[in-house]
Amino acid sequence: MKLTTSLAVAEAEPVVVSASEANRSFSALLRQVAQGQSFTVQSHGRPVATLAPVQAGRQSFGQARRALLARLAAQPASGEPRTWQRDALYD
Repeated sequence: MKLTTSLAVAEAEPVVVSASEANRSFSALLRQVAQGQSFTVQSHGRPVATLAPVQAGRQSFGQARRALLARLAAQPASGEPRTWQRDALYD
C-alpha cells in the first residue's frame, strides 16, 4: 500500500488498512494522522481500530467528570424503592 502524504487527505473519509500493513507502516500512519488523516484498521476483513487525530477542544478527563457529576446532582432520583440488599451483590 502506498501511503498518502498530502495534506489534502485530511478531509477525506478514513482510509482502510489491514492490521499487517498498519504494523509495517505504523510510523508513516502516525505522520499522516498528525496531518489530519484517519485510518480504519481491519483484521480478517473486520474493523478493529481507528487511528484518528485527537480532537482539538476535547474535554479533559477532569472536565468531563465535573460535567457528569454536575448533571447527576441536578437530576432527580428515580423515586423507586430499593428492593435489593448490598450483600446480595457479592454472592
